[in-house]
Amino acid sequence: MEACPHILDVLCPLHAILDPEGRIAHAGPTLSKLRPGRDLADADAFEVFEVTRPRHVRGMAALLAHAGQCLHLRLRDAPRTKLKGVVVPAPGGDGAILNLSFGISIVEAVRDYALTNADFAATDLAVEMLYLVEAKSAAMEASRQLNLRLQGAKIAAEEQAFTDTLTGLKNRRALGHILERLVVRGARFALMQIDLDWFKAVNDTMGHAAGDQVLQHVARELVEATRGSDTAARIGGDEFVLVLRDPGGQAEVARVATRIIRRIETPVEVAGRETRISASAGSALSWRYTRPEAERMLADADRALYASKAAGRGRHRFAGQDD
Repeated sequence: MEACPHILDVLCPLHAILDPEGRIAHAGPTLSKLRPGRDLADADAFEVFEVTRPRHVRGMAALLAHAGQCLHLRLRDAPRTKLKGVVVPAPGGDGAILNLSFGISIVEAVRDYALTNADFAATDLAVEMLYLVEAKSAAMEASRQLNLRLQGAKIAAEEQAFTDTLTGLKNRRALGHILERLVVRGARFALMQIDLDWFKAVNDTMGHAAGDQVLQHVARELVEATRGSDTAARIGGDEFVLVLRDPGGQAEVARVATRIIRRIETPVEVAGRETRISASAGSALSWRYTRPEAERMLADADRALYASKAAGRGRHRFAGQDD
């Protein structure tokens, strides 16, 4: 019997040898791993384990009365891991041997106690289950990573579909969706069309690469001159649209337009040469319509824009404003 604990440690590492009073004379290495901060030697087994089925099993006599039967137990302190067990009298009737297993709680046990193959008998089917759990976890992680990459690719594709590649602003398609949502919600907003003055001269005298740099500069100015809740979009060659959400009133829209025109009129150096352009703008205000419609507002803002150009360029007008 002196070699018994060592043999049991190899054959069934999740076990306890109980003395006749029900105290733990020896705990297998895996059982000890379940309670690393507690010395189980000489602990009352019935204070460590609760027998949940059959019920009312307390004391060695009641435990041995169910020798050879399947017992359901759980640890009394957290984590309250559920176990299955079978008890047999020790040779010579000197106490008992309680062999344990995790049953269906093995996945939680592996997680809670960082168990490895070494914590199970070499012939234990739980080892095979661990392989399956590890394989499943690896497959799920690979699937999760793939889904993340696919989701990222989807977001990137959607972002690209709604972004003007030259300036990074929203494009016409994105603008349509934004205006549709604002109209459906009955939101208060201003729609401002902006067209660059004298931009063709930049392309004609300095080339399209210089023109692209000017467009990128204008895009930055539009973003810096507006709030994060506003939207700046490029809908054509040198045509831009601003959507100002809840701008406060007509006077505030006019101030935004003036600020933008002044910023765009500031000379900018392109390819070592000073470049001067200007901008004309026209705005439509949603609260001036009984039932705002995106297409109508765009058309009205466009007419106001060309009225600004006709009046001398470098200025802003509202839709419906008298000439």
